[in-house]
Order: sequence, then structure tokens, then C-alpha cells
Amino acid sequence: MKKSYIRKKILNLRKRNYSKNLSINFKKFLKFLKKKNIRTKIIGGYYPFNYELDSLNILEGLEKKNYVISLPKVGKNNIMNFFQWSLKDPLKINKYGIPETISKKKVNPGVLLVPLVAFDKELNRLGYGGGYYDRYISKLQDNHKIIKIGVGFSFQKVKSLPINKYDKKLDFVITEKYFIT
Repeated sequence: MKKSYIRKKILNLRKRNYSKNLSINFKKFLKFLKKKNIRTKIIGGYYPFNYELDSLNILEGLEKKNYVISLPKVGKNNIMNFFQWSLKDPLKINKYGIPETISKKKVNPGVLLVPLVAFDKELNRLGYGGGYYDRYISKLQDNHKIIKIGVGFSFQKVKSLPINKYDKKLDFVITEKYFIT
């Protein structure tokens, strides 16, 4: 199956099945970090958009536990970087309609919460098709280890995804129902 077909099918499914009431349990997420011995204090998050699973409760909980929270921002030449953010800080809407921080304090997260359109049991991820996360992960992995955690609804899981040499595999996937490690 082609990526474009899977993307269209899952995005329609996500829109039809979206619920603001579904989120990831923060206490379970914190236990997961401890169990996996993930000690980094800089987290790259995302602001939910286009019926994505809401991760703001995770970011809020982490911020209360003194983690540094960051959000992506797309800059010149469509290069994405992460910038420090607090839930109290203002956001602006970028050219794609996605809220992003106005902060200029660039950070390199040790954990990246990656929104996804679809995922499979092999921890492959299908995004929106722009390659922003794949390029960012490639760039960052050259300098230090980054833990990539895909975030999506359980119904976004597919049997398998077509992948190419540019696609970056996730380390884990978390949904409103379960964690895949």
C-alpha cells in the first residue's frame, strides 16, 4: 500500500473517531520513563493539531516536575528545531496553521514526543509527508542520543508501513490504551 493511501485513510479515521477526552495517563507515562531508565530533563513535545492525540497533559505534568519543555518551530529552508516553551508562554500560528512557540531559546531534547499519522508493530512511523521529523532526528542523532516516542491513538496502528531510507524508526509508541516498546 502507498503511503499517501494510508495517510488519507488514517487521517479520515482519526477525524471521525477523535475525542478530546482521550489522552495519555501522566502517571503511567512517568512510570514508563522511570522503568526505561530515561533520565533526560529536556523534552521535545508538540502542540496538538488536526485531531492529534492531546499530549498537553504530559507536557504540563513534566513541566511541574521541572523538566524543560520545548516545541518545534519551522524556520528558514523548512528546517525544524525545538525551542524552550512553558504552558504559560504565548504561541503563534505558523504557515501550516500549527501553534508554535515564539521563544528564541533553542534546545536539543533528549526525548522527542513525535506526533504520527500511523504506526506499525515494528515502530515505523508515518507522518504528514513533509519529512520534518525525519530530517530533525537525522541531524540530532549525529551529535547525541535522542529517544523517539511516537504518540497517537491506538486505532492508528496498521499491519505494516512502507518505509524508505529516510524514514526514522521510533524507539517506543504510546497511545491512550497502551505502550509499545
